[in-house]
Amino acid sequence: MPNTSQSLFERGLKVLVEGVSSASRGPATFGGAPRYMSHGQGARLYDVDGREYIDWMMAFGALPLGHAHPAIVETVSREILRGSHFATALEVEVEVAEMLVALLPHVDKVRFANTGTEAGMAAFRLARGHTGRRKIIKFEGHYHGWWDSVLVNTNPMPMAALGHPNSPIRIPDSSGILEESFADTIVVRWNDIPALERAMALHGREAACVVTEGVMSNMGVIPPKPGYLMRIQELCREYGALFYLDETVTGFRLAAGGCAELYGLTPDIVTYGKAIGGGMPMALIGGRDDVMSGLEWGKVLHFGTHNAGRLALHVTKTMLQTMLADNQAGFRKIKDLGQKMAAEVTRVARLSNRHKIVVQSVNSMFQIFFTDLDEVTDYRDFCGHVDRAKFRDFALRLMDKGVYMNPSATLHSLSSIVHTEADIAATAHAVGLVLDEMP
Repeated sequence: MPNTSQSLFERGLKVLVEGVSSASRGPATFGGAPRYMSHGQGARLYDVDGREYIDWMMAFGALPLGHAHPAIVETVSREILRGSHFATALEVEVEVAEMLVALLPHVDKVRFANTGTEAGMAAFRLARGHTGRRKIIKFEGHYHGWWDSVLVNTNPMPMAALGHPNSPIRIPDSSGILEESFADTIVVRWNDIPALERAMALHGREAACVVTEGVMSNMGVIPPKPGYLMRIQELCREYGALFYLDETVTGFRLAAGGCAELYGLTPDIVTYGKAIGGGMPMALIGGRDDVMSGLEWGKVLHFGTHNAGRLALHVTKTMLQTMLADNQAGFRKIKDLGQKMAAEVTRVARLSNRHKIVVQSVNSMFQIFFTDLDEVTDYRDFCGHVDRAKFRDFALRLMDKGVYMNPSATLHSLSSIVHTEADIAATAHAVGLVLDEMP
């Protein structure tokens, strides 16, 4: 079989950094040439060599309707004839905002952006502007975009580098980040209420916000312990810090109202990305009216030529209409499929009994951990007990059997409304074959 991906990779290395445009797609993740894709349809991806894959990555969760969904295709085909982008106020902008405010009880106003990172940058600035405070409290292993102030302690590190769990060492994840950029960022162990209570006692009165993912989504899938997120919210209220729930990954995936709905939360600020755009660049900042009013008249500045892009808004509207139809049937379906997929992989792993595996999931999200633990509960568990090299070998072998999962153990897999029971059965069969052939 020809290997066009390899030749494209060699060409790409001459003109693109690492041959790709994001490290998660390139050799740092794949260990060599990635699979270059040509097109997608439904729950399938097809590479440039004609190989077909059941896609469980779904553009890192950006495609709850799958690839080339007929409703999305019809929307884009219709609207591109009316213009791609105006950078003006739009009727569809108001319509989508009205849909979101009606759907999300914790959101009074929204501001559209393009990416989760950009929305997060605006949210942190807004929190500081609203409170007049400097400090940000974030958690180990939580990724909130590649902005300097919060790009600390998000990559797996040797346990010896992390410091004491009561006082984690702040580790920037990139060269070029100045120490003063994260001087006001406090890092806390996640899923540990006493650790957070200590941090709030020390820094809570100076904190503009406490930011968390509802489910730790950039260390695989690590659910919150019962009551943990609610305790974060309570402590924020007690100390006057804003509770910022980052739903870039979880929003419009785990439930119609995301983790806020799933865990009964009322965040002061929330950001969304990925799934909300249905495959188009789209993100937003939302929150209480008194908080969001900080963006009025540029008091807290947030500009953007491509904010609220026409095509992206129309696709967002179509995605929401499709997922919410028939009393939110789309969200029920992806939850059901995700839970069944996690259960099937667990069953097959137990039958094989050759590798110690834990499958962790929340509704439509799931990840397979090669670990000696019974449960991965936080960043330190992941750093010290998850075999990332073994997972990459596993994922690459799965690709050879027609199943696409990203080879990075820090990421995760997701269901869409176009996956089927047959896809689950085929994937489980391939997982069993791979586990049996792996050393």
